Amino acid sequence: MKLLILGASEVADLLTMPKCIQLMRETLSASSLGEATFPPRQVMPLRGKAGALALMPGYLRSKGAVGLKAVSVFPGNLGTLFESHQGAVLLFEHLNGRLLALMDAGSITNIRTAAASASATDVLALPSVKELAILGSGTQALWHLRSMLAVRPGIKSVRVWSRNRANAERFAKRAREESSADVQAAVTAEDAVRGARLVCTVTSSSLPILRGEWVEPGTHINAVGASRPSSRELDTAAVVKGRLFVDNLASALLEADDFRVPKAEGAIDDSHIRGEIGQVFLGKIPGRTGPEDVTIFKSLGLAVEDLASANFLYHLAEERGMGTWVEFGSQREGDPRPGAGS
Repeated sequence: MKLLILGASEVADLLTMPKCIQLMRETLSASSLGEATFPPRQVMPLRGKAGALALMPGYLRSKGAVGLKAVSVFPGNLGTLFESHQGAVLLFEHLNGRLLALMDAGSITNIRTAAASASATDVLALPSVKELAILGSGTQALWHLRSMLAVRPGIKSVRVWSRNRANAERFAKRAREESSADVQAAVTAEDAVRGARLVCTVTSSSLPILRGEWVEPGTHINAVGASRPSSRELDTAAVVKGRLFVDNLASALLEADDFRVPKAEGAIDDSHIRGEIGQVFLGKIPGRTGPEDVTIFKSLGLAVEDLASANFLYHLAEERGMGTWVEFGSQREGDPRPGAGS
C-alpha cells in the first residue's frame, strides 16, 4: 500500500491561500451543521521546557476525512532556525482505516489558520478597510498579512507591533518586499491599533495586549494567538465592546480565556457569543449588522481544519503526481473488503 509524504514546500505549493480560504469556509460551515467530530485537543506540557506536545484528532464526515495532528509548540523558536509549530498531520481513509498520508503540520497550520481568519474577515469586516494592525511579528503575522490582503486588497497601510521592536522591524522589512502596502513597525500596540478598522492579534501572550479603549467603531478583530486556557490577547473591555463569533462554541467555552475571563469577572455571560462563524456563512445568524459594529472572530483552531486541508492536499497531489509515495503497511492476500488495497 502506498503512503503519501508531503513536506512543507509541497504543502505551500498546493494549498494556495484563495483555495484554503474557500476550504475553511466550507469546513466551518460543515462543522456548524454537525458534520464534524473532534474531541478537545490534548496538550502535554514538557516539564522544564518552554514547550508542549499537542494532539488533535478529528473526523470530517462530509469529506470522509479522519486523522489527527501531532505537533510540538515552542513559541520561543521565533528568531531561530525552527518554526514554533512542528509536527505531522496523519490522514486516514474512513472505510478500512488505512493510513493515506503524512504531511508537514507546520505549513498546514500556518496556511489554514490565516485562511480561517480571512474567511471570517470576508463576512465581518467593512469592505472599505484601508488600514490593518497586526499585533505580533512571528509566522502567523506574515500569513495573516497575506490572507487579509487576499480578502481586503484595498488595504494600503499596515502597522505591526511586537514586544520586541527588532522583530517588528524585521517583519516590516520582509513584508514590504512581498506587498505593495506600506508596512511599518509601530512603537506601541496602541499606535498600531488606533485608526485601524482591521486588527489581527497573533501573539503568544498570557496577558491582554489589545485594550478596548483603542478599538474604534466599525473595527473587526481576529483574535488568534491565545489558543489555550491561561492565555489572553484581548482585555475585558475589548470583548464586551464586540459582537463575538467563534470557530466552535464548545471549544470556546472550554479553552478561550479571551471569553472565559470576562465571563468569570461577571462582565458577560455565554449569550455574549453570538454564535459560530459557520452559522454566519450559512446565513443562520447575522454577522455585522451595521457600519458601527465592532466584530470579533475568536479562532482556537480545529482539527477538522487540518483534516480538510490534508484531504484536499492528498487528492490534488495524487492528481498531479506530486509528493513522495512509499510502500507502507501490509494487507492480507485476497482481502475482499471494499477499499482494501485501493
